[in-house]
Amino acid sequence: MTAPEGVAVHPRGLCESTTVGAGTRIWAFAHVLDGAVVGRDCNVCDGVFVEDGVVLGDRVTVKNGTLLFAGVRCEDDVFLGPGVVFTNDLRPRAAIRREGDALLTTTVREGATLGAATVVVCGVEIGAHAFVGAGAVVTAPVPAHAFVVGNPARQRGWVCRCGHRLADDLVCPDCGTPHRLGPDGAMAADPVGSRS
Repeated sequence: MTAPEGVAVHPRGLCESTTVGAGTRIWAFAHVLDGAVVGRDCNVCDGVFVEDGVVLGDRVTVKNGTLLFAGVRCEDDVFLGPGVVFTNDLRPRAAIRREGDALLTTTVREGATLGAATVVVCGVEIGAHAFVGAGAVVTAPVPAHAFVVGNPARQRGWVCRCGHRLADDLVCPDCGTPHRLGPDGAMAADPVGSRS
């Protein structure tokens, strides 16, 4: 099997998809099925499984042993730590095969991070630049810039797009970016530094 042009596939990796962007690397024992869409400059590490119906944006990092099943969509610049597992069926039974609309979708928005061994129960959205701590079990939507940990995952604060936890004044202690909570409770970077 020949990899799409500009895609590097390890001799022990398997890429059956023809929709993989240039600059993407697929490492040993990773398997990308036909029907998966993988963007440019992604890093699909050892032992990763990417099922048909998965969509990965550009510059997505998928660390070792991560499992992505049909209905998972990760936008650009998402980081999936080692051993992250996504589900797509809330009522799995070996004797019943659900496909298409019977499966629930999961979306991970731009720049979000899922730490090692995170489990994501299907049907949720993880907001842009959110940070899910290692070992968390995500059962509900995660707001943009939220920092969540635990089983089930609960919010413990906010994070900057650079990944650092925000101080009480909502200014990133690392890069200095100010943030603000909108009237709807949504967190966003505040490039002009105003407070509301």
